[in-house]
Amino acid sequence: MGPGLITGASDDDPSGIATYSQVGAQFGYGLAWTLLFTYPLMAAIQEISARIGRVTGFGIAGNLSRHYPGWLSGGIVGLLLCTNIINLGADLGAMGAALKLLIKGPDLLYVCLFGLFSAALEIFTRYARYVSILKWLCLSLFSYVICAFLVKVPWAEVGLAVIWPRLSAKPDYAMAIVAVLGTTISPYLFFWQAEQEVEDEKELSGARPLIRAPEQARGAFARIRIDTYLGMALSNVIAFFIVITTAATLHANGITNIQTSSDAAEALRAVAGRFTFAVFAAGIIGTGLLTLPVLSGSAAYALGELLRWHVGLSRRPLRAKAFYAVIASATTIGVGLNFTAIDPVKALYWSAMLNGVVAVPVMIAMMHLSMRSAIMAGFTLPRPLQVMGWIATIVMTVTVVAMVVTWLVPA
Repeated sequence: MGPGLITGASDDDPSGIATYSQVGAQFGYGLAWTLLFTYPLMAAIQEISARIGRVTGFGIAGNLSRHYPGWLSGGIVGLLLCTNIINLGADLGAMGAALKLLIKGPDLLYVCLFGLFSAALEIFTRYARYVSILKWLCLSLFSYVICAFLVKVPWAEVGLAVIWPRLSAKPDYAMAIVAVLGTTISPYLFFWQAEQEVEDEKELSGARPLIRAPEQARGAFARIRIDTYLGMALSNVIAFFIVITTAATLHANGITNIQTSSDAAEALRAVAGRFTFAVFAAGIIGTGLLTLPVLSGSAAYALGELLRWHVGLSRRPLRAKAFYAVIASATTIGVGLNFTAIDPVKALYWSAMLNGVVAVPVMIAMMHLSMRSAIMAGFTLPRPLQVMGWIATIVMTVTVVAMVVTWLVPA
């Protein structure tokens, strides 16, 4: 297990936990179906991301900058930087609030410490060791499986809601679907997994980009598929359990307005007991520590490849100064956002929806470049993956358009 596992696990970040908690609290089990619906779409688009990196030896930004107009690659990377930094700030704020719930103390100090610890670990830890740490942090996700079995869940009702969901044309419903899609299918995940394939190829003895070593393709694609589909399954199963836990406790007790992941943890203390609260809050911190480096790292990879810098977590800091400077700067700005008047509550939910909007042009560009033989040589996408990739892109586009329409058209 490698890039797919870490990518899938990092999808359930504190911002995502807040989104899933709000969905469960507000709609009960009514939107649980979205986690099953998005799984094949998410897995397909992430497999495409991984194939781009493994085949070409460059990440998504590197391929865009080499084969597409500068305004397109620059615009996509600029949007990615904005969403990642907002996400960083929101996740750091959620982690600080969660630790404050557990041990009291100043949450802004905890935000600073989390930011410093994450950036230092990413910059100064040897790559192989660092990846190992990220893999172990994936275990923090199982805190949400534990939570679901600590509370009473009417599984028959859950099953009915998943099989026969009650759809709605209300703006809140459409916005919630976009938020879920934006959390499960996020642009930073595309960039991260593609780059980790490039990193792993450099680390493995004898491995080369598939356009130069086509004989390695069969084994590489089999590993990517298994790794990616298991990693995305982990991501969506955990998200499903978060929705179920908050629906069975908060929604069932009339608590429908959850704004942050720490709000959800605090509410659980009253309705589900202190142990459930503590497990839920600890999970926020663990998933945050996993996701912070993915957010800052994917931003640094994208900007570095766009500007043709030396990039890579396997490089020593002095050999990739600009790359690591972006990691440090993005984390610092994320910390700084928590000291401004920006409402972290709104930042959490809006970052998920912004991810959904930004994902559309990124997915269109990825689908186009992955089907060009001039870029992918003999490894353009097979027909089933083409179909699923375009379905994912169309679904994301239609959902975003539907959200905009619900804003503009009176109910």
